[in-house]
Amino acid sequence: MVWRTVARHLLLPQAAPRAADPAIAASLRARLAAASARRLGRSLAIRHVPAGSCNGCELELRATQNLIYDLTQYGLTFTPSPRHADVLLITGVAGRNMAEAVRQTREAMPDPVFVVAVGDCAVDGGVFKGSPAILGGADALLPVDLVIAGCPPTPGQIVDGLLALLEAHGDKKEGKARGAAP
Repeated sequence: MVWRTVARHLLLPQAAPRAADPAIAASLRARLAAASARRLGRSLAIRHVPAGSCNGCELELRATQNLIYDLTQYGLTFTPSPRHADVLLITGVAGRNMAEAVRQTREAMPDPVFVVAVGDCAVDGGVFKGSPAILGGADALLPVDLVIAGCPPTPGQIVDGLLALLEAHGDKKEGKARGAAP
């Protein structure tokens, strides 16, 4: 049974990955540059915290950095340090054992910070909803600014979601801490 599947994948021609349309990529790059310059300067650093994930969303996040999507061309990068991050990106269910790690990561980040929940599990617990081992989605841990649904979402959806987040918050004044009075 396994050999049939392997043979089918080896013998049948596979569709090549579709290259990004240069016009769409240029438009996306220009929109992101304008939005991020107003809000956060020249680039956006993302700190990723897997809070109990199956690694499906992590695979798609890593695909945003490959040659097809190349997240860095838009000024979006992943950073290992929360002290340098502008975005806290959470994947996976909000597991009870990861709650404190997520909160500590957020506390280490300088304001303003966007919190993004990626994947169905981070949105509301996904298929694990109701389990005593989890608290639910990422909003059970922190207020969430953006949800990117999907199991897992595609790299294109992730990039579009981050761009939409920047555009939505781009007109607000600089220097205000999240939740501060106007």
